[in-house]
Amino acid sequence: MRRHTVTNAYVIVGGGVAGVSAAEALRGAGFDGRVVLIGEEQEYPYQRPPLSKEFLRGEVAPDFTSLRSPAFYETNAIELHLGDRVTRIEPHACRVECASGVRFAYDKLLVATGGMPRVLRVPGSNLAGIHYLRTLAQSIALRSELQRHPHVLVVGGGFIGCEVAASARQLGCDVTIAGPTLPMAHALGVEVGTIYADYHRDHGVRVKTGVTVTEFHGAGSLEEALLSDGSTIECTIAVVGVGIEPSVGMLVDVDTHDGLVTDEFCRTSIDNVFAAGDIARSWRPRLGRHVRLEHFDNAQLQGAAAARSMCDEMTPYDPIPFFWSDQYDWDLQYYGSAQEWDDVLFRGHPSQGSFMAFYRKDGRIESACAVNRSRDTTTVKRLLGRADVPASKLTDDDVPLTTLLTAQVHGA
Repeated sequence: MRRHTVTNAYVIVGGGVAGVSAAEALRGAGFDGRVVLIGEEQEYPYQRPPLSKEFLRGEVAPDFTSLRSPAFYETNAIELHLGDRVTRIEPHACRVECASGVRFAYDKLLVATGGMPRVLRVPGSNLAGIHYLRTLAQSIALRSELQRHPHVLVVGGGFIGCEVAASARQLGCDVTIAGPTLPMAHALGVEVGTIYADYHRDHGVRVKTGVTVTEFHGAGSLEEALLSDGSTIECTIAVVGVGIEPSVGMLVDVDTHDGLVTDEFCRTSIDNVFAAGDIARSWRPRLGRHVRLEHFDNAQLQGAAAARSMCDEMTPYDPIPFFWSDQYDWDLQYYGSAQEWDDVLFRGHPSQGSFMAFYRKDGRIESACAVNRSRDTTTVKRLLGRADVPASKLTDDDVPLTTLLTAQVHGA
């Protein structure tokens, strides 16, 4: 194994999955210098997906969310500096400064700070009962409130919002989703968004689309929300999920555009500064464009890829994009990254509790989502990019997907 040594340190800013994966990969690549991981939260690094699902529902304890045990960091000589926020990164001085005044010099730096929820700035937005969900502490606070079975308004129909709505409904809460589009339509399109809207309605959730929240009302605490169409929603809890803003405010002299721009090796425009996870808008040769992905799988893989690049093992980071979402008893898995498509072809039917959707552009399969079809995911990944698969066979559930992998599939 090659060994890498530096005089100062490789510093990782961000205590999420990208940062932890990078720290682990640095040691795996043979780096034996100082590794410092700086996290803003006081807790040991944890994973976020359970915060809107099983943890929020009280089905698992906080240690279920931990990314690694405390012993892992000691065994691998990874220095944790927790409960402190990096306020300034000075790339040309090779130094980061924390809110506490502590400074760290670095030889190479990885920025994996992710993002913070966009704040809904409308009258009444400071009322008690309005929640955002990004951190373990926020999930704990929301979980405590949901145990009282309040009237819950979910503002925004993204993945986090839909998962929170499902969890709240499973806990017996009265739930409304209100947003400008159908659930998850920004990623899954109108067709699948319509299916998920009906799915939530079937579970007793009210879904109101084409609206935004313009005001919150209440005498000290939330009582109702006024929507852009003039209607009101009675609610004692509101969970706002209208996206995140990449945390780039501590950076100077670095190329930023909807995140921290990198090449396929996770390198930013400044020497020896790398980026990974939700903050990184990285070049993907497979897609031929820069993309910024806010998903656990990407953060985990990209953190490790950035670490290898920091150790001069220059392999392009270019996996097939992937994310998942669990709502009620539907497990959605999505592969690819379609910006636009001509049609969506369905295989199976939602009424059967198992279906697939293929997104095509000029006859080429750009992406696919599978609901309760985990057995087919390996085949789905191999079908991406294919333009020779007849629609009639792609939509025929009696035709095994594996038979469509052979070149030049024949049929109408």
